[in-house]
Amino acid sequence: MPSDSIENDVISTEDVTKFLREQPHFFEKNAHLLTEIYLPSPHGSGAISLAERQQLAQRDKIRLLEVKLAQLIEFAEENEATSVKVHNLAVKLLNQSHFLDVEQVLFEAMQKDFGVTKSTLLIWLKPKDESLNSHPAFKPVEETFSDWIMAMKIPYTGPKPLEANHLVADHLQSFAFIPLPKPALQPGALGVLILASDKPHKFQVDMGTVYLQRIGELVAASLITHI
Repeated sequence: MPSDSIENDVISTEDVTKFLREQPHFFEKNAHLLTEIYLPSPHGSGAISLAERQQLAQRDKIRLLEVKLAQLIEFAEENEATSVKVHNLAVKLLNQSHFLDVEQVLFEAMQKDFGVTKSTLLIWLKPKDESLNSHPAFKPVEETFSDWIMAMKIPYTGPKPLEANHLVADHLQSFAFIPLPKPALQPGALGVLILASDKPHKFQVDMGTVYLQRIGELVAASLITHI
């Protein structure tokens, strides 16, 4: 028999795949093949039947779905806990009538409820109470820093940025710079809330910032009567 005839009789992988796709009931009519065809185990424990291989594949998919479901539940629980903390902070801030009390309540909540190592308020509008002019929160900041904050659309999270190199201690590892929005949809910010942690992964570059934005809005609203 000529060699080219032999080559033409060879069944390729594509031929088998096409045949099985065109014959969806093949294994129903030949069910015995499911236990007679053996394949390498995906877990490296020898050979297993095609039926067992399918069962293992299904179990692996189920395990993966269970892991994803557990992660979703964990995220939901974390979000609910964070929502409660932000709500409690809002209530506490609303009950304060003096700037120093607002600042104290804010810093205590950040430390006790949110695990922040150090919090700093910087405001570039003058306080109504002139006795606060010398307070650290109202000290002048470099224009490059305020411009950086004013240009933010969302809070910055991550390692110490160059723009704030002179404002934070060296032992602090990760940061959130939250612009405090001006009232009534005015552009820019009236200041910034700086949250710092001695843990390098507390504030990460790719983390969500929705709750940080909400905190910034709450703080700005509680400060507006004092500036």
